Amino acid sequence: MAHAVPVGRALFDDVMVPNYAPAAIIPVRGEGSRLWDQAGVEYIDFAGGIAVTCLGHAHPRLVAALTEQAQRLWHVSNVLVNEPELRLARKLCELTFAEKIFFANSGAEANEAALKLARKYASDHFGPEKREIIAFTQSFHGRTLFTVTVGGQPKYTQGFEPLPGGITHVPYNDLAALAAAISDKTCAVIMEPILGESGVIPASRAFVQGSRELCDRHQALLIFDEVQTGAGRTGELYAYMGLGVRPDILTSAKGLGGGFPIGAMLTTTAIARSLGVGSHGTTYGGNPLACTVAEAVLDIVGEPQVLAGVRRRHELFMERLHALDQCFGVFTEIRGRGLLLGCALQPAWQGRAKDFVDAALARGLLALVAGPDVIRLAPSLIIPEELIEAGMQRFAQAVADLVR
Repeated sequence: MAHAVPVGRALFDDVMVPNYAPAAIIPVRGEGSRLWDQAGVEYIDFAGGIAVTCLGHAHPRLVAALTEQAQRLWHVSNVLVNEPELRLARKLCELTFAEKIFFANSGAEANEAALKLARKYASDHFGPEKREIIAFTQSFHGRTLFTVTVGGQPKYTQGFEPLPGGITHVPYNDLAALAAAISDKTCAVIMEPILGESGVIPASRAFVQGSRELCDRHQALLIFDEVQTGAGRTGELYAYMGLGVRPDILTSAKGLGGGFPIGAMLTTTAIARSLGVGSHGTTYGGNPLACTVAEAVLDIVGEPQVLAGVRRRHELFMERLHALDQCFGVFTEIRGRGLLLGCALQPAWQGRAKDFVDAALARGLLALVAGPDVIRLAPSLIIPEELIEAGMQRFAQAVADLVR
């Protein structure tokens, strides 16, 4: 066996492209909602790999599903179909509005497919003039050149120009602004049911329903980006189910694989026809390993007691977060749905969300930011309630460290 070279945080700076600034610790093992680093220090995980590890780390049913499939078939590409892919597609169709599924490897790829499909469908049915896409300021849809342009955050597009055209941004939750921008040249409106990366801001029911009506009036497709809100995160299997609307296209990733990379685009038969043979593809999309794990995720998350548990845990988190704020007065608002929560910081603390996350890490708790002014929590959907209590105690200690 070759002599093991030490693998520490300093190696990141030597060998990795510097587009990330990871924390100093390196996790080496996870179980449920806890992680251990190289030094054996234990952490409670309120971050969930950015809303990905929806069933925690090393869930036995996911491990068993992956292990069994790994001994059978890893990859065949899309010149052949495979059984796990077909089973997962059927399950998604049974559980949602969808009639047709396209598999990819990430949320960005799923959104890229959705946006391409929207333009192709409009071109097929209405001609080349109907190609404009409306998105929302401060939205986030991925890091490909197309999806990062559709996302409404200029900081992510600077230096990558020229950008794809035909994309308009309007304020989120502003139905009048959308009504003023939409026209018969609009092919699609894309929205997150909750703005995730920009502060955990839920869409109002009236805004979502009004957007659906505007899309219908102008024969535009409504795309729901449920990369972060899907797979049970909000207490519904998909957030649209609690909003009284049905999108034309929905994208799913993150929690769908429970930590194994997968993305999916869901749509109807009529719309799907516009992606004919050869019009779009991905080598790894529908990979048997990913689809096997995702099917196991849906089997577990789709259980009524799991979704009810998400709603119960939401109430417990809100209760504890409000109690913490009663002590320290650092938040202006605590918002979100299910287990996607945002703690917006008071003006005196704005710009310092990362400081809170760093202080939490020092106390043995993993949390996230959602922009510079909001702390984001996205734990496992099945995190034990005693770990919520223990994690909140650590969070309170971290806030006390900062306030002092």
